[in-house]
Order: sequence, then C-alpha cells, then structure tokens
Amino acid sequence: MEEVHTTSWLLTSLVYLGAAVLAVPLARLAGLGSIIGYLAAGIVIGPWGLKLVTDAQAMLHFAEFGVVLMLFLVGLELEPRRLWALRRPIFGWGAVQTLGSAALMCGAAMALGADWRLALVASLGLALSSTAIGLSVLAERNLMSTTSGQSVLSVALFQDIAAIPILALVPLLAVGGGNGEGGGWAGALKAVAVIAAIVLGGRLLLRPALRWIAQSKTPEIFTAASLLLVVATAALMQAVGLSMALGAFLAGVLLAESEYRRELETDLEPFKGLLLGLFFIAVGMSIDFGAVWAHPAWVAGLVVAFLLLKVLVLAAMARWMPIPPVERPVFVILLAQGGEFGFVVFQAAAHAGVIEAQTSSLLVAAVALSMLLTPLLLVGADRWCASRASGRPADRGLAPISEAQDAPIIIAGFGRYGQIVGRLLFANGLRATVLEHSAEQVESLRKWGWRVYYGDATRLDLLRVAGAGSAKVLVVAIDDIEQSLAVVDLAQAHFPNLTLVVRARNAQHWYDLHKRGVTHIERETFDSALMSGRSVLESLGFEPHQARTLALKFRRHSIEQLHALAPHRGDQARLMAMAKAGRQQLEEMFAQDRAHRAEHPAGKGWHAEDDVQSPQTTPPR
Repeated sequence: MEEVHTTSWLLTSLVYLGAAVLAVPLARLAGLGSIIGYLAAGIVIGPWGLKLVTDAQAMLHFAEFGVVLMLFLVGLELEPRRLWALRRPIFGWGAVQTLGSAALMCGAAMALGADWRLALVASLGLALSSTAIGLSVLAERNLMSTTSGQSVLSVALFQDIAAIPILALVPLLAVGGGNGEGGGWAGALKAVAVIAAIVLGGRLLLRPALRWIAQSKTPEIFTAASLLLVVATAALMQAVGLSMALGAFLAGVLLAESEYRRELETDLEPFKGLLLGLFFIAVGMSIDFGAVWAHPAWVAGLVVAFLLLKVLVLAAMARWMPIPPVERPVFVILLAQGGEFGFVVFQAAAHAGVIEAQTSSLLVAAVALSMLLTPLLLVGADRWCASRASGRPADRGLAPISEAQDAPIIIAGFGRYGQIVGRLLFANGLRATVLEHSAEQVESLRKWGWRVYYGDATRLDLLRVAGAGSAKVLVVAIDDIEQSLAVVDLAQAHFPNLTLVVRARNAQHWYDLHKRGVTHIERETFDSALMSGRSVLESLGFEPHQARTLALKFRRHSIEQLHALAPHRGDQARLMAMAKAGRQQLEEMFAQDRAHRAEHPAGKGWHAEDDVQSPQTTPPR
C-alpha cells in the first residue's frame, strides 16, 4: 500500500513538473507570458483534458500557499510608513472598485429577474480580482513600483480585507440564517487578538528570534525558519476565519525594515514561484468545461457582462486616479478579471444553500475563464498601445524602444541622478541612449525636450535594442536597488564589453556592487554631503583651500574604509570594531593636520571660485 502511494505521488509530481516545463517556455516563446502557459498546462492535464490529474481542488488548496508567500514578499517591500501612506488608496479607491462593481452587477442581475440573494452573492464574488495574477504580472513586467502597480496593490489589499466580511455575510443570506457558531463578538475578538499577536510578535519577538537562528550559521535552518514564519502566520489567521494571505502580508510589513529582509526574500522566492505556478495550473484544471458545454451562451454572456461592468468602474477610476494614460490599460485589465476568492465565496454560498450547486459551478467557470483571458487581453492591449503610439508623434516616446541604437553610452534611469550625468555628457557633445521605466517621468522629460526611450533596462531584449552589444559604457542610475543589481547582473552576463558606472543608494548597495566586481561606483549623496560640509567649514572661518583639502582627505579615507570593510560585511562585530577604529584614525589624522596648520599658518591667496576641478572618484590602488 505504501509503495502504491509513493508511486502515485511521484507520478503526480512528474505530471505537474513536466507540464510546466513544456508549457511555460512555449507560451513565453509565443509572447503570451508564463501565466497563460501554466493555465494552459492545467487545462491539458486536468479532468477535461488528458485526465492525468483529476483532483483539482486538492491541488488548488495546496498551491494557494503560493499566494500567501507572494503577499509576504510584497509586504517585505513595504515599510510601515509606506503602507501608512497607501491607506487612502487602499480604503478609498479599493472601496470604490469593490463596492461600485458589486453594486453595478447586482443591479443589472436583479433587473434581469435574478433573486436578490443570488444577485448579491454573485456580484460580491465577481467584484473580487485575482491577487495572484495581478501581482505576478506586475512583477513579471517590473511594474510594481509604478503608479499603476501601486494602485493595483492597493485595490488588491482592500479586496483581501473585504473577502472576510463577504464570507461572513454568506451564511446570513441562507433561508434559515447562520447558527452563529464561531461568529459574532467572540469571533471578532478572536480575529482582533490574532492580528494584535502578529503585530506585537513581529515587533518584539521576530527579529531577536531570526537573529538567534542566523547566529547558528546554518543556511537551511534559516530557510526552514522563514517558511515556519509564513506557515505559522497563515495558520493563525485561518484559525479565526481570516485571510491567510492578509496575515502573511502583515508579517512581511513588520519585517520590511529588518536586517534580514533580503535574506528572507532570497530564501522564499523559489518556493513562491513554484507554488504560484502550481496554483495557476490548478486554476486551469478547475475550469468546469462540463458546465461551459451545457450552457455555453450563458457562461460567455456572464463573462463578457461582468468584465464590461467592472471595466466601466475601473476606467472611470483610472481617469480620476494619478495613473498615466499609458499605464491605464494594465490597471483596468488586471482588476477586471475574477479572482481566487470568488471560488471560495461561491463554494461557501453553495454549501450554505444560498445558491444551487449548478449555479456555483457556472460562476466558478466564469471566474476561471476570466483569469484565463487576462494574459491574452494584456497582450492585445500591449499591441494596441504600441500601434497607437507609433501612429501619433506626440506619444511615440512612450512606446518601448524598438529601433536599434548605436550610441556609445547607455543611461538606465533618468531621474534626478541620471539627468545630471546626461547633461554633462550632452554638453560635451557625447551621444547617449537613455532608458527610463516610469511613464510619468518620460512624459515630463519630453516636455523639456529630452529624447528619452520608455523601456525597462532589466529586460535583455531592450538592452540589445538599446545597443548594449556595441556600446562602451552603461550608466546604471536606477533608483531601486534590486532593479539596479538586476541590470548589473544582466550586463555582466551578456555584455562583458560594457564598462559599468553605477549609482549606489547607500553603503549596503555599494557592498553588493563591489561584490559583483563593479569598480566605478558612486554613492548618490556622498559628494553633495561633502560639499555641504565644506560650506560649513568655510562658514566657521576655514580658508576655502583648507576646507577643500579636508573634504578630499575625508573622501579618500571613506573610500579606503569601504574597501577595507567589504570582506567582513557578514561579521557585524568585526565591522563595528573596524568602523570605530577607522573613525578614531580619521580623528587622529585631522588632529595632526590642525597641529601642523597651527605651526604653519596658510595664506589667503586661493578662493573657492578657483575650485573648478572635480576630485578623483576612483580609490587609490
């Protein structure tokens, strides 16, 4: 018996992995994206395809943990202050989308003669969107940090919160009403207690616990602890009837400022990707084509109707929200689809007797089909936007770069830092191809006469078109640290001819770049802060040349210190000791300078306006 069970498990694993490995590369080769590949794989191997796997619901429940991991990783990217800054979009626009879409669909269903209970449950379930597909598409297209990406995230978070009262409402709509078991004030108090425990535990216990585990210097145990953290949080939330994904998101936010944030992301990313792939395969398997074949016109009409009604609400929202026109189609399409919480709502409604089982199957099929259509709609929207952009000169710069460039310099990122580099180069008659990922920034720069291409430098195909194969220098001036490192990794792997000149946000970013062998690194605020320090010294009576000399000595010492500390970045105690020793050495060096100046007073023949030569930027060898 045990041998049969083991063989079954191995065969099932073989089927899932084989389907994913075959379908996803083919889908991406066809330009459809990985999600449509997973969904197609699920349809092929599922009960309505080759029937290699028949229990779609079991796999759907297991693979749902991929959504939980995804929300935890999203939370790690949002510090509490950033989340607080999103409170108005979450509860404002999120409520407008969910309640507005539900009200419009409920009114339409009742106007067509549907029972009010069926209309209410169906509209609330269909108003929810797929967090898994939405955030996965944003991550795949590197849009999470854009205005549309943050807007999708805000609405998705509200929907995760709204799913809780929706599920609580379903038993109350039953003819006999709910029995109240586990509900009422007792259930609410349990939910509040669990959320408080997660928040307080995250503040007081998680960081010391992770620090203690990290001291064991056993990578696999830290990985196990990372998974344990997410599983425990999800289990606590599920125990009181709350969203597992929402609980994981809270845990991620609480650890967003932790020193272990990057290590947690690295450990959990492979599990998230694999489980999300299984989730999408399970969604493809769960499409009840029997219900679709029995009522094809009804299902098709339902899908078209609820998509159109949600599009009306979302299009109106997009016009009022600060979303650039080029990003609005992605925002609308990602939130117009149905979502995985809709499956749960309809199954709960059928179990409670609010709707019939056959009606639940039709609604679930409609939601799954909308999820299947979403990647296809995105591909169509991309091509439509590209054709419109190529047909209108005013918008041509917002289309992704498509014509091969041959400039010797490529600048990736044209914000406040990249613009200074670009102005210096252009003023000296040098040509550069400029890539900028933010549509708002591109539109703003075009108004000032800059020739900027709309493109994501983390995409290999765009770098090739930008001329990375023949260019001499790539300036990485991207604001986001992870994207900056991704561009560096891509360039080093595929364009070894490029000299990399990279902006570093902070010392940690500098260390990451130094570890990759990048030699031309500049910390973005370092030299400007030194200039401010020079101004302070001059204001206190130092001669301009003295202030300049002191600033250059400090700069040289700081760069040498960074190089000395780099090999020991994993040993915090050693780093602190070396940093204190370096600070003491610097103070002693300046004390000797003061003593020397006291014995040999300097003249006043040099002035600040004569300082036109920039200090050397490369450290001494």
